[in-house]
Amino acid sequence: MRMPKRPRRPRDPFQLAHQVFQEAIGEAAARPDPDAMKNPAAVALGKLGGAKGGKARAAKMSPEERRESARKAARARWQKQ
Repeated sequence: MRMPKRPRRPRDPFQLAHQVFQEAIGEAAARPDPDAMKNPAAVALGKLGGAKGGKARAAKMSPEERRESARKAARARWQKQ
């Protein structure tokens, strides 16, 4: 999932302190909600494609290809430990 970019904070410590203070007392806008920026139609399409993608890929593979893919996935999981 790709997150939207956060607004940049000032590098000057005095400007940063002022901005944080303004956000704390509610005079400056805080960071926008990332979920509010997403297009609901795009989210629905992404979930739809993700739900059927793995099954469709497995259906196209031969048993040997599926076996090799499973071995590769198992190796990747065990490498993390």
